[in-house]
Amino acid sequence: MEKLNVASFFCGCGGMDLGLLGGFSYNGKKYSKNPFNIVFACDNDPYCTRIYNDNFSTKCEIKDVRELNVSELPDFNILIGGFPCQSFSISAQNPPRLGYKDVRGMLFFEMVKALKEKKPRFFIAENVKGLLSANEHKAFPMILKEFQDAGYLVKYKLLNASKYGVPQKRERVILVGFKNEEDYKKFSFPDESENVIPLSVAIDKNADTEEKWFFSQRAVDGMLRVRAKMNKGRAQDISVPCNTISSHLAKVSLNSTDPVLMVDGRYRRFTPREAARIQSFPDSFIINSVSECRQYKAVGNAVPPVLMWHIAKSLEAIIIDSKKK
Repeated sequence: MEKLNVASFFCGCGGMDLGLLGGFSYNGKKYSKNPFNIVFACDNDPYCTRIYNDNFSTKCEIKDVRELNVSELPDFNILIGGFPCQSFSISAQNPPRLGYKDVRGMLFFEMVKALKEKKPRFFIAENVKGLLSANEHKAFPMILKEFQDAGYLVKYKLLNASKYGVPQKRERVILVGFKNEEDYKKFSFPDESENVIPLSVAIDKNADTEEKWFFSQRAVDGMLRVRAKMNKGRAQDISVPCNTISSHLAKVSLNSTDPVLMVDGRYRRFTPREAARIQSFPDSFIINSVSECRQYKAVGNAVPPVLMWHIAKSLEAIIIDSKKK
């Protein structure tokens, strides 16, 4: 089957890209290759770019998407991107949630511009759950209209990664756009799995012997003083999926809602590799070419590859069906 070319905006360390391409193993399961080929990728974070370029044959350009000359990009059949979400997030209060009034919230317009210029067959966009309610529920309808005005029929759904083989309760809005009505009618989002993956699959027992991962007694005492009022110190039950991890795990605190572990009565943070596993990155995915702080940020901002793989399979199904005719 001929591969479809993909352009990746806001690619980060490559969670969407890895899931789209397939051809990796995670938690003892093989995720087959998909008929897609990355021909262009860009991100403005040099540390994410370094991780990306350690793992993909197509090298990511360190570039602000607003500076792209879209007409000069290679031709592509699919545009993918998790456009920056800080200004749409329910939890982002500093600065206050501004939705599309924030310049970061307007970066999806760069995807719209590329769609108008290159007219690919599909696009896939990802964002946080808060996008649906941002700006008193005004932002999301406007975003949908912009994509529709660019010539695309759009389907969207709030997906929970824990329903698709990821050991994390992570809800994200996925939008899939179609240039052709026939593709639009045939596409359906992937079915949820009945097999829930527990956090335990991501835990590295070797980390239990390293003092650097444990919180100080001072931090624990401070949390205990306010825990009754604040519901802090959220030790995870490793027999179920983890609560959502974020990009600031390097600065994880017991006085926040960050997920942490309880090991022999002591609190410890996740290692960067554990965070990557929680996000469903395979252990073969290289992350250690940047500092641990940068690893946490890159991994925490990523789209879980296994979740994206299932979406890619649903897209592949309608491509195969159209080839039969």
